[in-house]
Amino acid sequence: MSGDVRRIAPGDRVEATPTPGMVREEAVSTGRMWAGLARTDAGMVSGWHHHGEYESTIYVISGVLRMEFGRDGAEVLEADPGDFVYVAPGAVHRESNPSEHESQIVVVRSGSGPPVFNVDGPQ
Repeated sequence: MSGDVRRIAPGDRVEATPTPGMVREEAVSTGRMWAGLARTDAGMVSGWHHHGEYESTIYVISGVLRMEFGRDGAEVLEADPGDFVYVAPGAVHRESNPSEHESQIVVVRSGSGPPVFNVDGPQ
């Protein structure tokens, strides 16, 4: 089969760079794009991180995506199933799932370099 068009089944995804509290499954990674699925258990909060030169678009499948970001992590947004969230390159953030069910999100990133940088916290 040609590499021009591919199907990536759930069993074909590979474990991606972890952030505490999150499981990432990489579906596609090229020199300029990354796409995959991230899962967060109910009540779990991820570690602080950013995605370097990548900009990210997130689509919430299930659960609730709570995102803390900005100066001292003081800004907060919540996204529900069906919502999209945009994250600019270098934006330090952490994600949590305040719902009673596992959160699943589809993530697509465009950029270059390492896709995940785990950090101690926001500035």
